Formats: sequence, C-alpha cells, structure tokens
Amino acid sequence: METISYQLLAPVTFAYLGAAVIYLCYLVMKRETLGKTATALAWIIFLAHTVAIATRWLASHDLGVGHAPFSDLFESLVFFGWTLTLIYLVIEWRTGMKRLGAFAMPLAFFAMLYALKLDPTIKPLLPALKSNWLIAHVITCFLGYAAFGISFAIAVMFFMTGQQKNPNTPKALLLDDLIHQTVVLGFIMLTAGIVTGSIWANSAWGSYWSWDPKETWSLITWLFYAAMLHSRFMKGWQGKRLAVFSIVGFCVVLFTYFGVNLLLSGLHSYATG
Repeated sequence: METISYQLLAPVTFAYLGAAVIYLCYLVMKRETLGKTATALAWIIFLAHTVAIATRWLASHDLGVGHAPFSDLFESLVFFGWTLTLIYLVIEWRTGMKRLGAFAMPLAFFAMLYALKLDPTIKPLLPALKSNWLIAHVITCFLGYAAFGISFAIAVMFFMTGQQKNPNTPKALLLDDLIHQTVVLGFIMLTAGIVTGSIWANSAWGSYWSWDPKETWSLITWLFYAAMLHSRFMKGWQGKRLAVFSIVGFCVVLFTYFGVNLLLSGLHSYATG
C-alpha cells in the first residue's frame, strides 16, 4: 500500500499543473468549456489525492507503525496540498469564481512537487509524537496555513487582474471580501492549532510553552494576522492595503513552515523528516 500511495502522488502532482494551465487558459480566453473542464479535473485530482492519503494511513497500520500521515515534512506537504485544494474548491463552489484556480492550483502543485523530492518512507513515530493531539494540532495548523495560502492567491489575483485601479467595482469588492474571509478562517484555525499544540507540548514535555523557534514564529504569524484583522475592523483597511498585507503574511507563514525547520533547531526539528 505504501508503494500504491506514492505512485498515486506523482500523477496527482502533475495533474495539478495541468489543472492550473487549464484554469489559466480559462482566465485568458473566457471559454466556459475550459472552466468546466478545469473544475472537473480539480475535483478528480482532489479525490485521487484523498485516496493517496488514506492509502498511506492504511499502509502505516500494515507496517505496524499505525499513525496518521502527518509526521514528517513529506507527509505534511502532501497534506498541505490537499488542504489548499479543499479550501479552493469550497470557495469555487460557493462563489463560482473559476478564475481563482489559475492562482490557487499552482500552490498545490508546488507543495506536491517539493514533496516528491523528499523521502516517502513511512517511519515509526518518535515517542513525543505518539499522541492524539498530534492529529488535532496538524489538521488545524495546516487548514490555517492553507486558508492563508488561498488568501495570498486571491491577493495576487487582485493585483494581476488590475482590481487595485478600481477598488470599488463589484469584482474588486468580492475579491476584497474573500481575502478577509479566508484570513478570518486561517486565523481561527491557527489559533486552534496553537492551543492544541500547547496541550500536546504539555503532555509530551511537561510545559505548555517553551519558546521553541517554531512556537515563537507561530506566535509571530498569529500576531501578524491579528494586526491585519484589527486594521480591517478598526481602521477599515481594504483593497490594496489588505492584499499587500495578505501577500506579506503568507511569506511569514512560509518561513514559519519551512524556514524555521531549515535554519533553526528546536523541538520541532523532527518535522524536516
């Protein structure tokens, strides 16, 4: 099953690239057939991606390891790609905005492409990771990261389609509202991730907070988006300012996710897998 799971991930990865290209063609050519084709392909990819994750989970039990597939960098990237696609598809389903796929699908593709370069071997969990809080912590954190990622994609779309020139048009206002909504979702999920991580840390190491580099940068990320939401609610920031804030914020997220693991050592170093 481990082999089957990995064999599914390679075509899934490049199918994401294909979907991104079709969405881009739809954005440029505005042919409804292209939009419907891209959406159908995105759903098929998402289902195949789901099967690959479930198969890997079952494979871990067959190997006697028996853990959720979130334990190392390879598995987290695969899950990150899945959460990005999930949130994008929900937004497309609710708004009908297929053009966003041209900006969201590349994020899932790059996450999966990076994963394919890593060791896919299923490994036993370290003792500190053997906790049910691991699943809650990882799921909430990555749903938060993905929401911020889609917010970033919407912000890029906001600038690339020239909405900053006419910020009061219905199209610009819709994108502005979607940036805000995805940031709110990401903030709620990240908050839940920090809380569940603190409970997990206390059960594993006897301390709710140790100022580990990952914990510190998670807090920095949380404070950044808290400031963004504060500016929105109290000062009415929208349009260009909000889009810039979203783009910078996702850069902070990427450093929290990748940079801390690669450049700093701490209790979360195992995540480099």
